Amino acid sequence: MSTSDANFSIRDIALAAFLPTALFSIGEGAVIPIIPVLAHNLGAGLALAGFIGGMIMVGEMVGDIPSGWIVSRFGERRSMIGSALLCIIGLVVCLLAQGDVLLTVGVFFIGLATSVFALARHAFMTGYVPLRYRARALSTLGGVFRGGWFVGPFISAGVITLFGNAHAVFWVHIVMCVAATVVLIVVPDPTETIAPSSAATVEKGPATTKPIAVPDAGRVEAKERTEGLFRTIWLNREVLLRMGTCAALISALRSSRTVILPLAAVAIGLPATNTALIIGIAGAVDFALFYTSGQIMDRFGRLWSALPSMVGLSITHIALAFVVDQTWFTVVAIAMAVTNGVGSGILMTLGADLAPRKDPAPFLGAWRFTNDAGQAGAPLLVSGITALFSLGVASVSMGVLGLIGAGMLLRFAPRYIPKRRVVVGD
Repeated sequence: MSTSDANFSIRDIALAAFLPTALFSIGEGAVIPIIPVLAHNLGAGLALAGFIGGMIMVGEMVGDIPSGWIVSRFGERRSMIGSALLCIIGLVVCLLAQGDVLLTVGVFFIGLATSVFALARHAFMTGYVPLRYRARALSTLGGVFRGGWFVGPFISAGVITLFGNAHAVFWVHIVMCVAATVVLIVVPDPTETIAPSSAATVEKGPATTKPIAVPDAGRVEAKERTEGLFRTIWLNREVLLRMGTCAALISALRSSRTVILPLAAVAIGLPATNTALIIGIAGAVDFALFYTSGQIMDRFGRLWSALPSMVGLSITHIALAFVVDQTWFTVVAIAMAVTNGVGSGILMTLGADLAPRKDPAPFLGAWRFTNDAGQAGAPLLVSGITALFSLGVASVSMGVLGLIGAGMLLRFAPRYIPKRRVVVGD
């Protein structure tokens, strides 16, 4: 272990690494749970409202195509600033929307921006945080995202109450994007002040079972050339087909949760303010568990976090089909938050474990693409099943898919993610 790795502390990167993410996530948390409600207020039925709510995930998936190249070429900070500005454009479009089409376009642009913003921060954590601290650091990053989902809905509930108009919540995200941009400009770039991790590891590569020595953790710097997304997917097709499918199903359950909870609230007649408050309370529970998840992964292995989370999300999806009033809606929402919180940071941690240490951004872009394919597909599946049958059938269907994914995870995770990882000098 190098001296820099031995002296590493998460506190050293807290301001630069976590504050912009926290601000951006608060804005996200304020608007995303309200989007299906807004669509319904504009005249959309449950199925169409779910489709519009899911467009943010579709935008994230499409954004994954260039995101690895963007981060490798332009660097993390400039990528995040650009994505924040793009997000503001999408939010302004949503503010001006008086119908379904314009709202859909605006939500799609928010998703595009979110993809690049998230990958940029993930790539930094992969390259600059020593392996022995990685799960805790990435779980903390996941916790920051969840903190935004905790704070954001409470802010949106207050804004809706104050202005009497759900459209006003888009201003919350605009303010947070501006604040994140200011922080990124003012605070020193951590890639210029912190040396890349040099911890040598012995681990399984993403497409081989042979141990590989990794003398230099991945550098997230601008490059003249980087592999395209689909070439990266092809080069790592074995691990992405297996572990990527598992991750896609985890993402599907998570994104289904963000869409199906507001739809269920609309179906049982809850007002937008109550919906935001309940989702905010659930977000608090989710947020409280993020560091515990990292400790579980570092101490017992990745599977001990991922599997209980996936099974729990599946069961709570099935239970949501039988909710008929606000009390049971609250109970199921909180139960979903508990099971989701147990898996905080798992997708980022698995991606970091599998990514090559040298220039991880292209692989992480491919990893995010497979994750976001599941994330984008789930709301569309929920919307389609709701249109054909009912919201209850859609919820049960997602639960069954999750249980299938849990079985796949149980089979493939031990093959690609060793239970204990050896760090030279540890």
